[in-house]
Amino acid sequence: MDQETSRETMASLQLGVLLAFAGGFQDAYSFIGLGGVFANAQTGNVVLLGVDAGRQHWAEALRHVPPLLAFILGVAVAETLSRPRVAAVLRWPARFALVLEIIVLGVVGALPGGVSYSLIVVMIAFTASVQVTTFRTLIVWPYNTAMVTGNLRTAAQAAYQAVADRDPEARRKSRSFATVIVSFMAGAIAGGLLTLELGRHAIWISAGVLLGALGLFVVDEHRGVIRDRLRGGRRDRDAE
Repeated sequence: MDQETSRETMASLQLGVLLAFAGGFQDAYSFIGLGGVFANAQTGNVVLLGVDAGRQHWAEALRHVPPLLAFILGVAVAETLSRPRVAAVLRWPARFALVLEIIVLGVVGALPGGVSYSLIVVMIAFTASVQVTTFRTLIVWPYNTAMVTGNLRTAAQAAYQAVADRDPEARRKSRSFATVIVSFMAGAIAGGLLTLELGRHAIWISAGVLLGALGLFVVDEHRGVIRDRLRGGRRDRDAE
């Protein structure tokens, strides 16, 4: 798979929609099924940590520390995967990151009922961090696949510019970010409902969505090969 095709896939709206759905799903899953702790939205964990600490509920406050540390670790892992020497060995660091997420979430769904919530939240927070650090561009704009606040601000700002300035690029930007936000919301709804229905195994749905995201790279690779062959055929005909 050539680097140009890989970068196009990483920044595509289709991939952003799938990743956002998985992000919303995981947050709903962890909040409903794992004791009211956010696995993806670390802002929520910082707020809850501060609230509990302010009330001197130290045991409750400490529950929000492990996912924060796991998120930091995930950033370090994702940054390591993107280092030139490591990327040269892995060849496809973005796909490797998705495979890592899928494996971890698959393990989460298979854990026995006696496993502590804290461990599961840590595992999900780690995968979320790897995801948001690896996939940071939607088409040409920075965005976040596991949280909504920044995306919502960008969508609202672009919508204003589209109306006030009649800017077609701002209109495209607003639509793209709105699509990602709706996908995140759909993932949260699905995550909440399926967690209540399926319990811990519901996380496999999120892993399946990420598997679909991984499939986009394969599909685009195939399209890239066909495109290159067509271009080569045209060059051969022109040379004749």
